[in-house]
Amino acid sequence: MISVHLQANNNVNLRVLCLGAHSDDIEIGCGGTILRLIEECLDLNIYWVVFGSNQIRTEEAFASANTLLQSVKEKKIIVKGFKDGFFPFIGAEIKEYFEDLKSDFSPDIIFTHYRQDLHQDHRLISELTWNTFRDHLILEYEIPKYDADLGSPNLFFHLKESICQRKIQHILSHFKSQTDRSWFTEETFLALFRLRGVESRSQDKYAEAFYCRKLVF
Repeated sequence: MISVHLQANNNVNLRVLCLGAHSDDIEIGCGGTILRLIEECLDLNIYWVVFGSNQIRTEEAFASANTLLQSVKEKKIIVKGFKDGFFPFIGAEIKEYFEDLKSDFSPDIIFTHYRQDLHQDHRLISELTWNTFRDHLILEYEIPKYDADLGSPNLFFHLKESICQRKIQHILSHFKSQTDRSWFTEETFLALFRLRGVESRSQDKYAEAFYCRKLVF
């Protein structure tokens, strides 16, 4: 197990691009890691993009992101309205937006969906992330769901229990429209934290996991 430390270079903002197909994806996939980065007082510049939404979920997305990032001075939150469940069929429109995004923001780190995610919207966002950002550090996050598509991640952010609980309570309080889903529970989120903590020998017991396909030292 090799540990590395993430720091901004020469006091320049650490530019973070967070991409999510739906309103709660970023929070579920990497919310704990974002909270840890904020807590450790890194000078962050966060660009936050949610691609698919309707009126209710748009309200949830803005409320959640603004609350989670309230102490981040430099941030931009965007919620698009691409139709949920239809991303592969409107891929050209989404691809055009990715091209605009590339010209608008050059990140140091990108958080996006897992390439092997079985949800078609998630998978397309991951594919377009790699297609668009060729020279960037891309970390693919995971989302538990009925499809049982969790894999074997190879990069872990260790998290304190307090951060895990903050993430979980934040998700449950901000995304009321999803609470009828059987997997959308505190137990599910905490179980995944604990499992990834076991796999990475976290002293604090918990971790958030990612798939890192290319990393240059």
